[in-house]
Amino acid sequence: MVKYYKTENNKIVALDEFESRCWVELVNPTDDEVEDVMAYSGIPEEMLKAALDEEESARVEVDEGSTMYIVDSPMLVDTEDGDQYTTIPVAIIYNPKCIVTVSLNTDPVLTGFHSNRTKVSTLKPVGFVLNFMLGNVKRFSSLLKQIDKKSLRLQAELHKSMRNQELIELLELQNSLVYFSTALSANSTVQGRLSRLESVQSNEEYQDLQEDILIETKQAVEMCSIYRDILKTTMDAFSSVISNNVNNVVKRLTIITILVAIPTLIAGLLGMNVKLPFGMDSFDGSPWEFWIVLGICVLLVVIFSVVLVKSTDSVKIRTPKQVKKKRRRD
Repeated sequence: MVKYYKTENNKIVALDEFESRCWVELVNPTDDEVEDVMAYSGIPEEMLKAALDEEESARVEVDEGSTMYIVDSPMLVDTEDGDQYTTIPVAIIYNPKCIVTVSLNTDPVLTGFHSNRTKVSTLKPVGFVLNFMLGNVKRFSSLLKQIDKKSLRLQAELHKSMRNQELIELLELQNSLVYFSTALSANSTVQGRLSRLESVQSNEEYQDLQEDILIETKQAVEMCSIYRDILKTTMDAFSSVISNNVNNVVKRLTIITILVAIPTLIAGLLGMNVKLPFGMDSFDGSPWEFWIVLGICVLLVVIFSVVLVKSTDSVKIRTPKQVKKKRRRD
């Protein structure tokens, strides 16, 4: 898809065709659309197709009078498994003829430009790039807050019921924070190159924008780092809880297995075709024979139950608070 815009009376207006000093927006363009824009603008094909690679890294490139800035932009993707957070490369290319933006999906920051929510001018390409980077890093911060809220909601659900779905979603959020952290780091390098431009250093308005970008980027990096640490700690805690629950289940099953083995052992010994010790042969043929054996089994099961429960309680791990309470009681 290709669209044309231009600044008229301090507003971005849509155009029907290419004009000098306009803004060309390419969203997942076809080869024919790339060739048309290349013919109009004189921008090399390699630059126009660079951002169409999802793995393209953030960088700055100058070639044949055209300057390209590629930055990673955060995206909220709606999938069958729910919302997913990821990043895609967005290229902003400019030369004396026009500004061209290239991306695989519609970028919300660029949407704010041509809807005039954010004031930009197609006649000032450096200001266009700075405004995009400022809006881009603010979107990082906005999505990071969404991730934090979603993480808190999932943790609350896990406290009620430990299910795989919530754990998988927490893992996906953790992966998203890794992508965001890497993207913010790469974008910082591009912003550093942009800040050294003479046109930025000599323009007070651009300097203010650059300062705002640096502040917002620093805040976003700190937020991302904090949320990553919190989520990692949370995942480790839930992993320990799950492991503890499994150990408790195994412990109960072991006790049950031991207790069930006692009647089985007694029945097996009494069922042997040999002479029994302790005068037990005298009960043979007695009407109370079954009940006597059953009573012995029940008695042994009860005794072993008490012994096993006490032995497991004696090795129970206590928290520091529980240890203090026990000492006070003693």
